[in-house]
Amino acid sequence: MPRYLTGIQSSGKPHLGNILGAIAPALELSKTSDAAFYFIADLHTLTSSKDPKALRENTLEVAAAWLACGLNVQKDVFYRQSQIPEVCELAWYLNCFAPYPMLANAHSFKDKSENLSSVNAGLFVYPMLMAADILMYDAEVVPVGKDQKQHLEMTRDVAEAFNRTMGPTFVVPEAYIREDVMTVPGVDGRKMSKSYGNAINVFEDEKSLRKRIMSIVTDATPLEAPKNPQTCTVFALYRAVAPADAVEELRRRYLEGNFGYGQAKQALFEAVMERFGPAREKFRHFVENPQIVEELLRLGEEKARSVSRPVLERVRRALGYSV
Repeated sequence: MPRYLTGIQSSGKPHLGNILGAIAPALELSKTSDAAFYFIADLHTLTSSKDPKALRENTLEVAAAWLACGLNVQKDVFYRQSQIPEVCELAWYLNCFAPYPMLANAHSFKDKSENLSSVNAGLFVYPMLMAADILMYDAEVVPVGKDQKQHLEMTRDVAEAFNRTMGPTFVVPEAYIREDVMTVPGVDGRKMSKSYGNAINVFEDEKSLRKRIMSIVTDATPLEAPKNPQTCTVFALYRAVAPADAVEELRRRYLEGNFGYGQAKQALFEAVMERFGPAREKFRHFVENPQIVEELLRLGEEKARSVSRPVLERVRRALGYSV
């Protein structure tokens, strides 16, 4: 079975859209692999944030969320990028094979290149650190969103260039792009995103979570009138978290009328609590006991380094740094 590898941003608690659109599909896909690799990309964070306290807190919450959602640390490899020093050495080697125009064309750089004074060198070579993250573990398949497809293509390009120049060294990975990625609406109807401020955090306390769900924007259709489930954000969210029979029951109540949006929001709140109740308990346990998360990450980091060391040695031999 192929070896999968997935990078995880260290930007705090994943919201409902992250869980349904990324975490759940990634964990489901890992069932088709002997050992999937999941790393928290905390080195990448340094290109945009220099806050050590926020980094530690965000890393803990991200790790706790993935563990709470069912990541199997006995089967899969779960680790922090920053704790694998080999990745930085490999990134340097790859930088020396990466042509300047390719890096200058990266979306992560071009999006900010109009104000170069705010662009650090780390952001410019970001694609090669990402390439090192992938090539370091002989990953064969990398699930990516369409926005990350370019970086995976750069990884393939630099791996192939190295192999042509120095001899067969790297496994050239394939992208796995899910065309059916779930788009989860936020409380304002737009795509759920932290940057929009419209996210629903399933791990926050019950009172805050209910208040957030009750804030979902709806139209002014009177309570007694039938409502269109196809245009309602509350219904779209309910359909994403509730069992199929419950969804059909809610659809029926929408179309019959005498059913208010407040009642629909309460049904959504109850469905979220039902779906994520066990995960919420696990998340709280992990956050309140960070030493457990640390132990699990260190276990994964030992596994990761058992793979990264021989791959790096293979690269060093190809380059003439080892005999």
